[in-house]
Amino acid sequence: MNLSDTVADGASSALVRYASIHEDPLIRRAIGVLEERLFKRGAALTSPAAVREYLRLKLAGEPLEVFAVVFLDTRHRVLAFEPMFHGTIDGTSVYPRAVLKRVIEHNCAAVIFAHNHPSGLTEPSHADKAITSRLKSVLELVDVRVLDHFIFGEGNPFSFAEAGLL
Repeated sequence: MNLSDTVADGASSALVRYASIHEDPLIRRAIGVLEERLFKRGAALTSPAAVREYLRLKLAGEPLEVFAVVFLDTRHRVLAFEPMFHGTIDGTSVYPRAVLKRVIEHNCAAVIFAHNHPSGLTEPSHADKAITSRLKSVLELVDVRVLDHFIFGEGNPFSFAEAGLL
């Protein structure tokens, strides 16, 4: 699997309400340019705002909950972006074992988690806090840092790091 396969996943974005990515070449190209700038091998994540906007495009318009992971090397260069779990309108099951497996396969040093709330509310649920804590504990065992966990919906995304929950 190469980087272009994991990044250019064809997942629908927040712009679904206006035009399908698969049908609108302009939107598809815009997301492609963002991916090239942010998620090419060797690009370090130096702009949290740009990463947040990219993830918002990828997740905010999803009709069902999607949990994704950005895998990073020791210098916070992106190794891959993967939507790992797909759920229902109000939840998804996240399996720490599966996340750990991909962390090891990517040989990464840090991760950023992101998921959407189709309801539009960006406040974390008890389950969101619990799985973030569990994933952080599991990944600490293999010296992998959790840099942030974003929740996307309507309005401003919620950041676990900014809220002091990591």
